[in-house]
Amino acid sequence: MASLVAYLQQMTASELMATQTMKSAQAEFRAAEEMLLDCERNLSNISTLPSGSCLVQSVGRRLWKISTSGRVSLELVVHLDEASGKSTRLSWRQVFKD
Repeated sequence: MASLVAYLQQMTASELMATQTMKSAQAEFRAAEEMLLDCERNLSNISTLPSGSCLVQSVGRRLWKISTSGRVSLELVVHLDEASGKSTRLSWRQVFKD
């Protein structure tokens, strides 16, 4: 009986750790997405972006790759319409880091 109680305690502790890890990862993902959106919105005026918030690289004519850094790293490739200043997402991906 004691081993069953110990097993149930271990399983409960494991489930709590998994839940906390999931909540933490979701919060980091949301923060990275917000940072990415901010950088995407202000792409036409790169000088207004806070330093270190995003990495912005030119990957072609009016094509830009915007990346966040951290445990949760997101990357966008966007097309920037110079006339209107609007950006259009062409691709999106999450980069997994250890």
